[in-house]
Amino acid sequence: ELGWISKVYVNRPAVVRHAEQIKKWKTVKGNWQAAWLLKAVTCIDLTTLSGDDTPSNVQRLCFKAKHPIREDLLKALDMHDKGITVGAVCVYPARVSDAVNTLKAAGCNIPVASVAAGFPSGQTPLEAKLTEIRLAVEYGAREIDIVISRSLVLTGQWEGLYEEIRLCRAACGEAHMKTILATGELGSLANVYKASMIAMMAGSDFIKTSTGKEVENATFPVGIVMMRAIKEYYWQTGYKVGFKPAGGIRTAKEAITWLMLVKEELGVEWLTPELFRLGASSLLGDIEQQIFYHVTGSYALQHELAMA
Repeated sequence: ELGWISKVYVNRPAVVRHAEQIKKWKTVKGNWQAAWLLKAVTCIDLTTLSGDDTPSNVQRLCFKAKHPIREDLLKALDMHDKGITVGAVCVYPARVSDAVNTLKAAGCNIPVASVAAGFPSGQTPLEAKLTEIRLAVEYGAREIDIVISRSLVLTGQWEGLYEEIRLCRAACGEAHMKTILATGELGSLANVYKASMIAMMAGSDFIKTSTGKEVENATFPVGIVMMRAIKEYYWQTGYKVGFKPAGGIRTAKEAITWLMLVKEELGVEWLTPELFRLGASSLLGDIEQQIFYHVTGSYALQHELAMA
């Protein structure tokens, strides 16, 4: 529906002002903070996307995904029997089999997500993107994080962008598809809104801010704009699309602020792993450190917490 796209106007100063206010929000304390942090854990896509990834560090990541918080800390919070795990494990296509086999051997049903479609630049031919997606699904990935061709946005080729994402959606089959907009490279907040709408029209299950490899990754202004697009799409169609900020989210406080923003913009029903994910590699370590402090009154030494 190109009519939705042609009418888009984003009041950038108002969005930036709202984003500045968000940074000043007071965070929750005590038991409330611990509860929000455990909620954040269940929404994390625990990620390793390095050129030196090996089967062994993927296996370690999977173990951490199943046991994200030390058992004694969960017992102190009376949460040891609630089945708390991360939302998914996210890896490159070549490492999907390692992750799937490790989680299966551990008797764990955590989904494996794979980046695909020319991640992170998107500068590969469409045929290669679709082949990569199909291979990742064949290897056992239940979620696919595709990346769009930024050039289609920057040159206003909205129908071309729709067709590319639609074909990627078809290649995903039964797997959930998260569409990475790489918002730091789209040029304007209006383009972020338009790309969000096109991605949802083309069948995306989630829209995601960034690859984590751009200069600018998840920021509150683009988060606000993307969530407003999700809300508008829900009003128009009745279909709920998930949201995933990724890149640069490293502290427990930042994670809680994102959760609070989602609650304010989209509502409590979006605060589930089915509709909200945090893309992060180092965030879990800080969350576990904060929970350790909440339980014991002191911070853990480096060797006291398992590596993520």
